[in-house]
Amino acid sequence: MSDVHFFYQKPLKSLRNREKLKEFLQKTAVSGKRRIENLNIIFCDDAYVLGINRQYLNHNFFTDIITFDLSEKKSPINAEVYISINRVKENAKNLKLPFNQELHRVIFHGLLHLLGHRDKTSADQKSMRQAEERLLKKYFTS
Repeated sequence: MSDVHFFYQKPLKSLRNREKLKEFLQKTAVSGKRRIENLNIIFCDDAYVLGINRQYLNHNFFTDIITFDLSEKKSPINAEVYISINRVKENAKNLKLPFNQELHRVIFHGLLHLLGHRDKTSADQKSMRQAEERLLKKYFTS
């Protein structure tokens, strides 16, 4: 039984082959020297993510993803990832990418944060983007 769980504020038809995605996330975590104990990925709208951003992070802006690592240091991953479908759609449109590709990029972005990748500096952002691209290529060609 997978320890990756998907929750939806509204149905999300475009996320196909969830079992393959769960397995890929698990394998990616293991290759990053961690194991997933419990990873909840919650797909919601802008208002929901904005509320979380305001309440827990004191940020008053829209974002595509918020990742909460609830793990003890150096223990298996126990986390919640909130993804705004509105932002993912907007990003995909602006980047002229298929929605499904952008959705997976954001999911992988959250896992990469849990594996220790950062994106505060421009060098970190470049490294994060490269890691996302490697995961996208690996996922969609397997």
